[in-house]
Amino acid sequence: MGKLQYVDETRVVTPKQAIQSEFLRTGRIDRNRPNWSEIERRYLSYEEVAERTGKILTTSGTRTHERLNGFHKSIQFPKLVFHRTLAGTPHLGYCHVTASKSKFAEFDDVKWAFYIANFFADIGAEDLKFERVNMRAERMYFAVAVEREGEGDARKLAINKKVRGNGLLFRTDDPKTALKNVLLLGAKNEVLRKVIRAL
Repeated sequence: MGKLQYVDETRVVTPKQAIQSEFLRTGRIDRNRPNWSEIERRYLSYEEVAERTGKILTTSGTRTHERLNGFHKSIQFPKLVFHRTLAGTPHLGYCHVTASKSKFAEFDDVKWAFYIANFFADIGAEDLKFERVNMRAERMYFAVAVEREGEGDARKLAINKKVRGNGLLFRTDDPKTALKNVLLLGAKNEVLRKVIRAL
């Protein structure tokens, strides 16, 4: 696959009517008119595209966090919004929205993280490695069980594969389903879970 090029669309102007069309319409040729665009295409660097993608993802993550915390005062999540773009394709990325711990299935204390991505993909066996990326789907919402790996200062956050074999709690392209799933993870009692399931 060749290297992608990104164009700043805000600087691209639509060309004026062609000279031959104007001649056919009026019978005259305007010889004083320049035959080039004053504002030419400006190609964006990968860093500029990644920066723009990051702003969009961060805004989306912040809005999603506000919606989650606006549902009920007993369900409040910490705001942990940050983003990453995919290597080689800076127009694709994902945003970490929040993290918490919950009782999940047979596990009493599962630490998890909730993400939004601007594509849909399978989450690979490695930590947040995406496979079969589908850019036609506008969004992907997913939550994964996480744990700390390593010793001392070298400890890093990794997907906890003891939960469901791959650590994936849910994955969907439907924002309403994602909202319900995250709220269910954050609900402290069964009464509130019943209300959320009825939504």
